[in-house]
Order: sequence, then C-alpha cells, then structure tokens
Amino acid sequence: MEILKLIGVLIVVIGFALKFDTIATVVVAGVVTGLVAGMTPMAILETLGASFITNRTATLFVLTLPCIGICERFGLKEKAIDFIRSIKNATTGRVILIYQAIRTLAAAFSVRLGGHPQFVRPVVVPMAEGAAMAKYGQIDDNVSDTIRGASAAAENYGNFYAQNCFMGASGTLLIVSTLTSQGLDVTALQIAQWSIPIAVISVLVGAWRNLTLDAKLEKMAKGGTKS
Repeated sequence: MEILKLIGVLIVVIGFALKFDTIATVVVAGVVTGLVAGMTPMAILETLGASFITNRTATLFVLTLPCIGICERFGLKEKAIDFIRSIKNATTGRVILIYQAIRTLAAAFSVRLGGHPQFVRPVVVPMAEGAAMAKYGQIDDNVSDTIRGASAAAENYGNFYAQNCFMGASGTLLIVSTLTSQGLDVTALQIAQWSIPIAVISVLVGAWRNLTLDAKLEKMAKGGTKS
C-alpha cells in the first residue's frame, strides 16, 4: 500500500516525542521508508549520501561559532549599546536610524545584538521617546505608539535584509540547499554577495523613513495629525 511509504513520518514524530537522538531518528526513518518503498540497501545508502553532499553547507555554521563567540565574549554587544546610549542630542529619527544601521551591520556578521524584547523595548524605545520628549515636551499615546512602531520596524529591517550577507546564516544555507536541490549550481558565498546590495538599500530606505519620521512627530506633537 502506498500509504505505508509515509511510515517514515510516523517514526520521526514518535522519535521526537520520545526525545530520541534527532540524527538517528531521521536516518532510521529514511532507511525504513526506503525498505518499504522497495529500495535495496545500497540504493538507500546512495540516496542518503547524495542528500548529505547536496546539503553539506548546512554544517557551515559550525565553523563560524568560535568567531562569533569570541566577538561577543570580548564585549562587542556592550560596545554597541554604549555607542547608542552616548547619543544624547540626537532626534528620534536619528536614534532609530543609527540603531537600524548597527543592527544591519551586526546581522551581516551574525552577531546577536538585537531583538524586540532584549534590546528594542528596554533600550531603543526609551532613547527614542526620550529624544522626542526633549524636543517636544510630554508626548501622548499616539506619538509613543508611532515611535515604538518605527523602532520595531528598524529591528525587522536590519535583521531581515542583512542576515543573508553572512555565509553561515541559516537563511543563506536554506537558500543554497533549496536552489541546489533544484539543479542550480550556487554557493553560500554567491548568495551572501548578492544579499549585500539589498542590505544597503534597506538602510537607505530606512534613512529616508526615519528622517521623515521627525517631521511627522513634530506635526503630531503640535496636533497636526493623530495618525
């Protein structure tokens, strides 16, 4: 019966539920599925070997972990935080723009700098709102919500568009594996190189949005708009 060929899925589900070794579970599921499908042991091994060769770049991140760990161990994240906090006279838009630029650069080198709960909410938002208060006085909920939305967007833009600039990023490796499985000859380096222009464009667009944000906040603070 054709449905028996799905037994591998059941094995994976049971193996993960019972917390068996992940690699062993997947290999067993593959072997059992091959046997049920009528494949010979040699054909199964050839299929597993071909799949490993095709997706071998998925292990590239292991080589990058020591470098990333050393950078974080010696205070790269703390230095970035100190740099942002040292900007006392910046406008709201400039604070958010600087964070987006730093977030983009960090993502391009796979440095775990940001995150909405870890960095944006406790650091960027208070600084951006503080800049607005220093210029306009007390701000209302509409202005605060606009600032928070722009701060969250800066995190999204900086992380999303720059992470594939790093060869060992999961997104980059996923793209390589997917294209390779479709018969296209691509490397992680090529994907990373073509991601750089996109990251640069995202920063330029972010610069325009955040610099126009100051004008928008000024109108809102003066009652010119409520949206």
